[in-house]
Amino acid sequence: MHIPHPLIRISGTALLVMASVAMAACSGMTRQEKNTAIGAGVGAIGGAILTGGSTTGTVGGAAVGGVIGHEVDKK
Repeated sequence: MHIPHPLIRISGTALLVMASVAMAACSGMTRQEKNTAIGAGVGAIGGAILTGGSTTGTVGGAAVGGVIGHEVDKK
């Protein structure tokens, strides 16, 4: 039986805790705020992929995604 390296176990636990905290932080947000955050996250990932991981592409994608997410569902 293979036992994972302690650093891998610690990293996995830390990731789980951070994900739990992030989900709890979104509980008080409005729908528009959630859409903005989701748009920024998706835009950052898309920008990073399209530009090969450049910082400028990631930040630009996050900005564009955040604006698009903010405008979705506006009445």
